[in-house]
Amino acid sequence: MLQKAKFTEKKFLITMIFVTSLFMFWGVAISLGDVLNRHFQAVLNVSKAQSGLVQFSIFGAYFIMGIPAGLFMKRFGYKNGVLLGLSLFALGAFLFVPAANTQSFSFFRIALFILGCGLSTLETVAHPFVASLGDQRTSDQRINFAQSFNALGTIVGPAIGSLFIFGGSEGVGLDKIKTLYIIIGTVILLVALSFTFVKVPETTDPHAVVPDTNDPEALNVDFAPSKKLYQHRHFVWAAIAQLFNVAAQGGTWAFFINYGHEKMGFTDAVAAGYMTIFMFMMLAGRFIGTLLMRFIAPNKLLAAFALGNIVMCLIVAQSMGWVSYIALIMINFFFSIMFPTIFSLGLKHLGKQTQQASSFISMGVVGGAIFPLIMGSVANHDVAKAYYLPIICYTVIFLFGAYFYKVKHD
Repeated sequence: MLQKAKFTEKKFLITMIFVTSLFMFWGVAISLGDVLNRHFQAVLNVSKAQSGLVQFSIFGAYFIMGIPAGLFMKRFGYKNGVLLGLSLFALGAFLFVPAANTQSFSFFRIALFILGCGLSTLETVAHPFVASLGDQRTSDQRINFAQSFNALGTIVGPAIGSLFIFGGSEGVGLDKIKTLYIIIGTVILLVALSFTFVKVPETTDPHAVVPDTNDPEALNVDFAPSKKLYQHRHFVWAAIAQLFNVAAQGGTWAFFINYGHEKMGFTDAVAAGYMTIFMFMMLAGRFIGTLLMRFIAPNKLLAAFALGNIVMCLIVAQSMGWVSYIALIMINFFFSIMFPTIFSLGLKHLGKQTQQASSFISMGVVGGAIFPLIMGSVANHDVAKAYYLPIICYTVIFLFGAYFYKVKHD
């Protein structure tokens, strides 16, 4: 009788703790971008469609940096990959100072792009790393657990944004942004310095290591090693699903504050406060989803949550006051498990091609660069109606979770 798969092993605990902390940092950065989206509309006089370029700059960096980050990781290892990501993260944050001094939206976008390159590098490294820290049958649980700290970061981000950016008078908004990102850059540099002293396992391909077990499902064994990466159907569909998933996330988050301001009559500060609750729902969804995966297959839970968000988007688009606003908040609950679960299912049984696959799936984040621009064009006329568009994305995710997640063994 096979032994029940453990969540992880004792020897991996310290590494697991440090790597999961990285998930929180990019959660803070991503969610702060959504606060900046609304603030730039007010301070720099850009339209909703133009402010979508904030997300375009961040998520576009994921597309550009995905493959280089994967190649760097493969050549120099996980530790150096993390250090590169943290360095770019800090550099992008410090560039907010000259951007604020010049009051240039274009300069801010350059800073956000460099910061996004750092986030892309961290994500490319962290996902396969966490997946490798134990039995492959529990890799979905580990990635969802680590992503819970990402959700914690997305709660902290809007809270910080509400305090620093929307607190006080509007006239000093860019000065406050400058101060905030100096603090962020300094913290990230200190984290990078501390990471140089952390003992990380010296391996560039942990998925090729075969543990002492007779169950191939416990390993990341490639059942069809003769196949090229693009010939693995479950990987291709995971990359597509991730593209649409982050597209839906980018659009939903980008105009959350606009929805509260225009449809609920909230001030920007109050709407940003509700965004903290919005992000808390993702944290709750991650923990609940990780628990449910002990009893429900990850792909089935993914499909069910995708259906849940189709219903939520339909309600949000009707603009029915608090009913629609609560549905908008609930979108993040159902969204919670999607990114890590798609990532984990897409990396199943790819053997030595796992790291390359991680790079391509990370590139799917470019969906978050494009979709807010499309939603912004609709939101210029009616922000509620813009929430019809993510239904397309959740339909694709449902199809992946219900049908196209399966690993072909031939």
